[in-house]
Amino acid sequence: MNIVLFEPEIPPNTGNIMRLAANTGCRLHLIEPLGFELEDKQLRRAGLDYREWAETSRYRSLDDFIKNKEFNNLYAFTTKATKTYSDAVFSPGDALMFGPESRGLPAEILNSLDGDHKLRIPMASTSRSLNLSNAVAIVVYEAWRQQGFG
Repeated sequence: MNIVLFEPEIPPNTGNIMRLAANTGCRLHLIEPLGFELEDKQLRRAGLDYREWAETSRYRSLDDFIKNKEFNNLYAFTTKATKTYSDAVFSPGDALMFGPESRGLPAEILNSLDGDHKLRIPMASTSRSLNLSNAVAIVVYEAWRQQGFG
């Protein structure tokens, strides 16, 4: 699986996701601009020594990532979707894209995808959003479960 972070802003979230990627065999793709340096102290602390084991790529733009076509299906996660992540059928090599912590994915990206490729994680109606690293973990483990944790 491929985890795609579009313009991540908070170093500890990205560090936690690096650790998740290393522990689940996912590849991590970071779309610039990043809200921090990859050598940030908080990122290093959250990622521990797992950062060395996470296969991480960095791209100047979403277009650069898409041009490389290192994925099968591209799924975008947004609170605005009607379909839930547990309704999707994930395949090896799919890309799971998450937006920046403060604003989520831009409308232009969401509008470029059909409804089956925009997914949400259910929450209480009074909630606004989940922590990014928690959201990524929920979806990655569901996708991995569907593949028999291979």
